[in-house]
Amino acid sequence: MSLKNVQLGTTTNITTTYAGEFAGEYIAAALLSASTINDGGVTVKPNIAFKEVIKKLDTGALVSDASCDFNPNSSVTLTETILQPTELQVNLQLCKKDFISDWEAQSMGFGLGQTLPPKFSDFMIAHVANEVAQKTETTMFQGAAANVGEYDGYQALLTADGTVNDVAVVGGGGVDAANVITELGRVVDAIPAALYGKEDLFIYVPSSIAKFYVQALGGFAANGLGANGVNNMGSQWWNNGSLTVNGVKIFVAQGLANQQMIAAQRSNLFFGTGLLNSMQEIKVLDMQDIDGSQNVRFVMRFTAGVQIGIGSDIVYYS
Repeated sequence: MSLKNVQLGTTTNITTTYAGEFAGEYIAAALLSASTINDGGVTVKPNIAFKEVIKKLDTGALVSDASCDFNPNSSVTLTETILQPTELQVNLQLCKKDFISDWEAQSMGFGLGQTLPPKFSDFMIAHVANEVAQKTETTMFQGAAANVGEYDGYQALLTADGTVNDVAVVGGGGVDAANVITELGRVVDAIPAALYGKEDLFIYVPSSIAKFYVQALGGFAANGLGANGVNNMGSQWWNNGSLTVNGVKIFVAQGLANQQMIAAQRSNLFFGTGLLNSMQEIKVLDMQDIDGSQNVRFVMRFTAGVQIGIGSDIVYYS
């Protein structure tokens, strides 16, 4: 299991307007607010100590003509993929002296017993948690193990899997409001027939393609809907509700790269971590009682990784 660092800049930049506004419940929701995880877009494996084997079972023809004998003429193929989360960490250090002349100095007290202003401490914890959540959302899809603080995301795994149903991105300027309905239709057409209609089947799209789709359905593109779009409401018909195309639900995945789409069952996309609680923990360490310095350290350690199940059941538009 590799160990990687997510290095954040440690130059203190106090934004006094916001200090203290994030007190209270800041960590638990923040880390798993990576939108694809929080909205239930993937299957979460929460208790992977080191690695987990994901088994894929494929059977041949099961039904045959009846006879008096036992005739095991069906074939069973069992293959495995490994989900091995990567160890990651965040280390951030602040010096209390940077706050002495600040407007929060009165919150720190005076003399050697100074502590980090509690309101700013709350703010920093929430800020770091949000940064990690956003990084997790992006890395899940676009990550590359060769990069510091990342692991191979879904896009890298799908590219490497020769059994995935590939659909080439449209030429020219790519997906836009004028062709988004056609391109989404190409993805639907590539979905294996056995998967169509499954409850947990989604087409994962980046926010850019979702906006093009809303615009197209609003009648603001050459799509045959007319100038006023759905129900003559323009784009006002949509109010952050659900989207579907040709009977398949659309999932807006904020971390997915532009001009890319994935059609898959939620049960075929996996996100693994050591413990969900470990992902929700950030420690604040006042170093004064340890080394006599005026430093305060923020430490976070967690594991994360993704894996796909059956590649032939996934459509990758790229």
